[in-house]
Order: sequence, then C-alpha cells, then structure tokens
Amino acid sequence: MGKSRGSVRAVGVGISVVLLVAGAAACGDDKKDAKAGTTAAAAGTPSAAPTSKGPEAFSAAGYRGLKPGMAKDAGLATGALEAAPVSLLDGCTDFVYKGGPAPDKTRMDAEAATEARYKDLNAKADAAQGKAPAPAGTLPPGASAKDVAAAAAGSAAAAKDSAATAKLMADATQSIADMWVAREAKDKAFLSTGRVSFAASGLRELVAPAEAKTAEGIGAGSTVDDLQRVYGGKGLLEAKNGKYLLPVEGQQGWDYEFTVDGAKVAGMAVVNRDIKCV
Repeated sequence: MGKSRGSVRAVGVGISVVLLVAGAAACGDDKKDAKAGTTAAAAGTPSAAPTSKGPEAFSAAGYRGLKPGMAKDAGLATGALEAAPVSLLDGCTDFVYKGGPAPDKTRMDAEAATEARYKDLNAKADAAQGKAPAPAGTLPPGASAKDVAAAAAGSAAAAKDSAATAKLMADATQSIADMWVAREAKDKAFLSTGRVSFAASGLRELVAPAEAKTAEGIGAGSTVDDLQRVYGGKGLLEAKNGKYLLPVEGQQGWDYEFTVDGAKVAGMAVVNRDIKCV
C-alpha cells in the first residue's frame, strides 16, 4: 500500500521455438515487475499491488474501485457498494460492499436519537455558559431589610440557576459519552463485513471486509506479532485506543488502522480522521 504503485504480476512464459522472441520479451517484463515490487516493499507502507492471479490486495491506493477522496456518487457508480446507507452518524454516509448486511433501522434510529440529544444538550450548555450570572456584590453596611431580602432572593435564584446549569452540563457531558458509544457500536457492527464512509468532501474511511489482506498478507486473523514484524520498521505505532496506526506514505493525514483483539488483528481500515463529515 502507500503511494499508488505498478501492479506486481507473475507472467507465465511458454517456451517454444516459435514463440522464442515473445518469450524473451515477457521474461524481461517479468524481471522489471519483480524489481518494482521489491522497491515498493522496501519503500515504506504496505504495497498497493495485488497479483494478477490472486485476490485484490487491500490498499490506500484503492480497493474494489473505491479510492480515498472519491465523491459519494462516483463511489456508488462503481457498483461495489449497496445503494442504501447503513449509517448516517456524525453526518457521514456509510455504505457496505455488495452482498453486505441490509440497513438496520433500529440501530440507525437509535443513532439518530443519540445524535439529536447530543446536539440539543450541547447547544443549550453553550448558551447557558454564555449567560452565567455575575457574582453577587457585597451589601453595604447599614443595608435595609428590603435590600437584604432582595439580595437573599437573588442568591437563591442564582443557586437554582446554577444547579440547573450544572445538571445541563452533566447531561451534555453524558451525551458526548453516548456518542462515543454509538460510534464504537457502529464500528463493531461492520468490522467483519467492511464499510465505506463518505464525508461531504469525499471518501474518508475505507474499512476492509474480513477476507481482505494487504499485499504482504496482513488482515483479520493475522497475529499482532506478524503485524509488527511486517510493518514495525515502517512507522507502525500503537495508539491510545489500542489500535495500531501506520501512516500512508505520501498521503498526508491518511493512516492504516489495525484493530486488534487480544493477540490478533480483528480488522483494518484506511482513514483520514482530519476530514470532518460535514
């Protein structure tokens, strides 16, 4: 994977007297391709090149005709995706590959409700913070009973407002946590089937189906030891969320993300987290 590179293909050469010249030319091409493949593997991130005789390799250069940054309509036009979205969380539109699971209305409705509550509570919390009352002043010596009573009433009202604001802030904080839970649930739901996520500006996340492998043979089911052996010297690092990240060479902001479960890779994706959904 990494920069888009030439395909590494094995060319079968039939040796016969009649086809001697063509055979020699084909052998020359085969040597060039082998050299190109060696250069790609040594240069950095996972190779983008599938073999002509094997399944397509999962790569940041593209997968099933889908490429980072591709517009949603162009992605659907490839025929690689089901037409109905399976998630609209965060303003992105997510699709599964052909033959993938149908949209789950119950989960999508729950996502929509969680997001609506999150937006509502955080908008109210922001407004409440902007309207916080100024601290009450100190009453002057000899203040009248009326002034004292008014000050006491004001303090009580401020305390009530503060309590309401504090609850609002707590609810808003909880709604943020609920959004994180919803995002993780979505990721888990499509970890084995794969999905493609489009922002307004184009494709921002390409999640591999379980059967996909990189050109180096890494994918779901690979051991973490193998992951580190293959990519450890190419910038692989462990993130705080437990995933392993590998920057895509030459594509600023893009990373390979390897989700692990115990000692094995559970899924992988190519994603740019800097691209916002809307």
